[in-house]
Amino acid sequence: MDDDEREKALLAALTTEHYALQTSRSGTIAEATGRATIFLSVLSASLIGLGFVAGNDAVVRPYLGAVLPTLVIIGVLTFLRLVETTVENSLDLRRIQRIRAYYQHRFASEHDFFADAVVDEGSMRTAWTLVGTQPGRWEFLLTTAALVGAVNALLLGVGVALVTDTVGLGRGLAVLVGALVALVAFAVQFAYIVRTSNGRLS
Repeated sequence: MDDDEREKALLAALTTEHYALQTSRSGTIAEATGRATIFLSVLSASLIGLGFVAGNDAVVRPYLGAVLPTLVIIGVLTFLRLVETTVENSLDLRRIQRIRAYYQHRFASEHDFFADAVVDEGSMRTAWTLVGTQPGRWEFLLTTAALVGAVNALLLGVGVALVTDTVGLGRGLAVLVGALVALVAFAVQFAYIVRTSNGRLS
């Protein structure tokens, strides 16, 4: 195989890979949206159910005792998968940017069609910024995983507050303890997002 044929074969392979990576990114985004929608739909249905039993004191606490743990488990599983899809999406984008950098270097050096695509790791974050997905620490607050993590934290806080109030420690203390638990739970989940993403993307 001569150099011209090799170049054509490589370009065909890169084009196929580019398409496959873009398809993979679309798939991870669709999966993240679907999982978050399912979780929030279950949460919404649970709140509607709570509205039906709210007037009956004998039923409310058993209902919450059954529903809250279920929601937390579903929420945690959803959260863990959403973190994975966030990482997968960023890895696919990194690979796409490397392919685009090859296009720029090999075929479009006198144009700026792919000028934002770079191959050095330091500038890769700049390239991510240009397409709206820079994995900076505080940018992770805007992810679907962080959204579900916030809901999980609120559910945990409500559950702990209800338990604290049930054992007779006072409503004010119950609210304070629930709020602290919610803040700690969100901080733990956010730290997990940052650590997992930076570990896989570094």
